[in-house]
Amino acid sequence: MADTIKVGDYLVIKRQKYTKLQKFSNLDTVVHLGKDQIELRCAENHPYHSTFQLLPKEGRNKRFYVLEPIATASEIRNLKQLLIKESGTDNRNIVDDRNTQNLTTEEILKLREECESSSEVIGKLVENSKSFAAKTEYSQEKYLKRKEKKYFEYVQIKRPTIRLIADIYWRLDADKILGVRFDTLSQIISYSGICGVGNFLLYESGTNGLLPAAFLNSLGVNTEAKLAHLHPGNVAQKQALLAMGYPAEQLSRCISVNIYSVLRHYYQETRKDNDGCIFTENTEIKLVENDCENSSLTEPGEKRKNDSTEDHGPEAKQLKLAEVRKQQWELENAAGCELMKEKFDSLVIVAKEHPYNIIKSLMPFVKPSRPIVVFSTVKEIMLECYTELKASASVTYLRVTSNWMRPYQILPNRTHPDVTMSANSGYLLTGYTIR
Repeated sequence: MADTIKVGDYLVIKRQKYTKLQKFSNLDTVVHLGKDQIELRCAENHPYHSTFQLLPKEGRNKRFYVLEPIATASEIRNLKQLLIKESGTDNRNIVDDRNTQNLTTEEILKLREECESSSEVIGKLVENSKSFAAKTEYSQEKYLKRKEKKYFEYVQIKRPTIRLIADIYWRLDADKILGVRFDTLSQIISYSGICGVGNFLLYESGTNGLLPAAFLNSLGVNTEAKLAHLHPGNVAQKQALLAMGYPAEQLSRCISVNIYSVLRHYYQETRKDNDGCIFTENTEIKLVENDCENSSLTEPGEKRKNDSTEDHGPEAKQLKLAEVRKQQWELENAAGCELMKEKFDSLVIVAKEHPYNIIKSLMPFVKPSRPIVVFSTVKEIMLECYTELKASASVTYLRVTSNWMRPYQILPNRTHPDVTMSANSGYLLTGYTIR
């Protein structure tokens, strides 16, 4: 994995506390941060975690910027040291009558166009403020932070991590990752025992690839462990997987298949005779090299067409491509079935639908004394699953837990909880299989 920023990478753009996931598709890629547009061209070949200053691009509007790398973070102007020269003892005599700023809105907009840096804009605002010098030092710092948030001229580019991606998805729309907050994700990984040894079974119904990406991260690189990733759709969501930039060998250990398709494939292939013995009808699949760029997969006994008589028109090419895709899908089902026959070392279910039928369908593929973890944002659903599993006597040490995380702001001489917080992040049902 390269240590420098390359075209084709996914990047995490950080501007103060705001972060955004962006693919660096080509040199003309532009990222939108609020009303500002930032061209990423100059970020190529710079190390990750580099800090860049935003400079207006000539010939474009003032909200279109290019990146200028700075050597160290200490080059960022410390507005507190530059602008706080005297402070008041309290704010009792300050009246917020909307007339404390001498500059009009039009003059501030003109300043923003004329000044070379945001620090100059903020400096002018402070100079023309009637009440800034009378505020307490704490109030002055809060004022500068508000203005910095609006006019801040630096961004940092980071490599995507599971923590950063989870936080970005949660902030944008928690429902798109089924309500899985980062602390809940860490507990799911811990309870399920994901490691570099064994095979693991995951069902999730839409988390933008966050769950399989986190599991592959826990499996590691140089291991033989495999992950069967089941999903209800035609195509698995994989944005987080792609954003992590895993090597091809690591990605190949995640087999993503439709849950209904792979179960149908498994039960069609494996049947019981009258004595209860299980036998398997093996369908051999061969990879046949074609003269064209793509390889095609053929069933035994299927003959290849003569190249001289084969139709090479657009319709034939589309038909070939559809056939290859279908056969690739069948290969993935076959690989998933092989893992099912070996059975799994843990089962994790993160579903927007009621999970009990999914639990019943997948439990037979889990080895005895192995962990199962089920997540839902609805307590009543978890209690129903708890009751059913308790009655079936197939799982022991059943527990239903909820996560409640309270972040704190820790600053010199003042520590307090964040005013806004997400509180509850769903419920976990955990236990260990008996049979």
